[in-house]
Amino acid sequence: MSIYQQILKNSQSKKKQLAVLIDPDSYNTDGLMDVVNLCNTHKVDYLFFGGSLLMGNTLDEVLKITKQITDIPTVIFPGSTMQISENADAILFLSLISGRNPEHLIGNHVIAAPLLKHKDIEVMSTGYMLIDSGKQTTASYMSQTTPIPANKIPIAVSTAMAGEMLGLKLIFMDGGSGAMNAIGRDMISSVKNHIDIPLIIGGGIENVEMAEAAFSAGADVIVVGNAIEKDINLIKGLSQARETYSQNS
Repeated sequence: MSIYQQILKNSQSKKKQLAVLIDPDSYNTDGLMDVVNLCNTHKVDYLFFGGSLLMGNTLDEVLKITKQITDIPTVIFPGSTMQISENADAILFLSLISGRNPEHLIGNHVIAAPLLKHKDIEVMSTGYMLIDSGKQTTASYMSQTTPIPANKIPIAVSTAMAGEMLGLKLIFMDGGSGAMNAIGRDMISSVKNHIDIPLIIGGGIENVEMAEAAFSAGADVIVVGNAIEKDINLIKGLSQARETYSQNS
């Protein structure tokens, strides 16, 4: 079963899923191994790798170390065409459908496609939507796009529906790295009620209560990175929230 098929199957059966986002710049080898081992213990579903801006050329090495100590699927969450590695199992092929920058809608994809075509890596087409989180994030700055306002739910719904109609297989709504506010429950539930493909939510999820709110609103997958960098023990609570809302769905 492909990783996308796994995400889709879990979504259809209302089994919630947890992805831990690892920024290769943020961990040394010991720290990386500590996080991955905790992810093994608490049966995290996916490990995402990447960042809007990577300062070091460490993605390949981080993936190699990770693959040695876990069977959890590894997925690149790329911030640029530089973030491609055949050491990952899959890559989110992100089209920034909330923005109007052609480079992030199709331009960078044209550059990356020939590279990905010849690598043994699963490519998952993903409609990426930046949602305003209360401050400018690295993602909005680097992409030169304006996030969808947090209170403009019809815009988010229409954007997600358009992404699905264009044939994208996943919708990923994100507040961006270091988001001040998490995406609101009303926006999550409204988008989920209008699409039939899996919905991923990230950005600003700082604790278990926020994870529970996202799951209960309809998120199929939540992605947490910064909060785990501050406290890796949060992984346990996030995993428990996933199980609770899977059982209650």
